Amino acid sequence: MANMNISIVTVAYNAAQTIRCTLDSIAAQSYPEIEHIIVDGASTDDTLDVIKHHGRRVSRVISEPDRGIYDAMNKGIRLATGDVVGILNADDQYANTDVLSRIAHIMSADSLDALYGDVSFFSSGNPELTTRRYRSHWFSPGRIGWGWMPAHPSLFLRRSVFDRYGLYRTDFRIAGDFEFVARIFRDNTLRYRYLPEVMVRMRSGGISTAGWRSTLLLNREVLRACQDNGIRTNLPMLLSKYPLKIIEYFRR
Repeated sequence: MANMNISIVTVAYNAAQTIRCTLDSIAAQSYPEIEHIIVDGASTDDTLDVIKHHGRRVSRVISEPDRGIYDAMNKGIRLATGDVVGILNADDQYANTDVLSRIAHIMSADSLDALYGDVSFFSSGNPELTTRRYRSHWFSPGRIGWGWMPAHPSLFLRRSVFDRYGLYRTDFRIAGDFEFVARIFRDNTLRYRYLPEVMVRMRSGGISTAGWRSTLLLNREVLRACQDNGIRTNLPMLLSKYPLKIIEYFRR
């Protein structure tokens, strides 16, 4: 099997307290062909110093103001030269040292456009304690209108997918990743596979899990994303997934 190059884009802003774990996670990967691009939003803390001292496998760093997280992701994707692109943000880490090796092997062997798995959440106060597991098996293209998507940090895509469908829309504050998933999967033409295993560990407390106001904004934007992509949905359909999400806290 010929090696494929994997580009990992990390978006950071004032992430000095968390980004070292992200850097160490990528440095520990057994797969050799990694291009790690960090897009920093002009941090005012010690983020760049931490990257300088611990970014052993960092290929490129840019630090400048941006227009939000999706704008920053787009900058990284435009710079990426890999066959496959993944997003790992500055408070996330890979679940084990062989994640990228598995991604490369499966996507190459099965000629996949997309591969995704599960994500586990942990508390900053107790990193060893898993508080929730996001199981991406609920997702299928036919369930987009019900609000389901793969766990975004576990989603790996061929570069050709971005060339074909474009990048993240920057007019979404919180659901730009959902809109992107809706856009690329709505026609059900991608060759994709789900791996039933935890690929990424995420620190709890991101914007999409930050309370009821974020939940309201998220659902408004998900409705708009579906409407913009011609996918039938309504609020009761979107709300129907929440009982299953609650179960995730008990099935870790």
